[in-house]
Amino acid sequence: MAGLVVSGTQVSYIGQDCREIPEHLGRDFGHFAKRLDLSFNLLRPVISLLLGGNLHGEIPAIKIDWEFIFESFREPPASLERWSLEGLSAFTGLEELILDNNLLGNDLALPGLPRLHTLTLNKNRITDLEGLLNHLAEVTPALEYLSLLGNIACPNELVNLEKDEDDYKRYRCFVLYKLPNLKFLDAKKVTKSEREEALVRGEFMKVVKPKVSKDIASVSSQLPYTPLPPGSRSLTSHQGVLGRCHYVYYGKNSEGNRFIRDDQL
Repeated sequence: MAGLVVSGTQVSYIGQDCREIPEHLGRDFGHFAKRLDLSFNLLRPVISLLLGGNLHGEIPAIKIDWEFIFESFREPPASLERWSLEGLSAFTGLEELILDNNLLGNDLALPGLPRLHTLTLNKNRITDLEGLLNHLAEVTPALEYLSLLGNIACPNELVNLEKDEDDYKRYRCFVLYKLPNLKFLDAKKVTKSEREEALVRGEFMKVVKPKVSKDIASVSSQLPYTPLPPGSRSLTSHQGVLGRCHYVYYGKNSEGNRFIRDDQL
């Protein structure tokens, strides 16, 4: 099959624009594969609502982001569930998983992978760092190498020029607090001092976004902003201030006849 490369226990299916893991990958290679590379595809956890027929029928599948209906369903109904990563459950002995350059977001859901020690999620759409780390702590207990470069959840200059080295250090501290068994984070080895700092301060390194009250937001949206004082907002109402200006010159050079009045000529 085009795009499929198998070398020993390594399986690569790169750049095929697939939206879900093909069923034949798990069926043919899941029982022995230890390394799976699915980078440069279109993987995104979604739900497919099938309005009659199937995915290849005349009526197309309507795909809705899980975040859109998260508040309505605790879990999606079995008849509507179709996750792009559900095929990973066939890879029972997987140790390395490469999911770089996909469309994975905060609704990322991995099956239990007890032997997985390496996971790379570079250049995806993950913004909720704490939610991801909580999920990984549950489903990948043996994880030692994690890379999140290129996601908004990983604050560095690759994503946001407003972020600096201090932001990235706080991020590393929080990740190591949540996943204390990590030996490598992104492209850098975890040091002893980082691990010790995470034990002491990691809990407080979480980035908390302020929540704006709905009442305050609705009122502020109704009031048009203007930098002018209340008395000067009307185009037909002009107000000025008259006062005496005392000019003091501190320069070394003469300013010539600039200050000679007409009555002194």
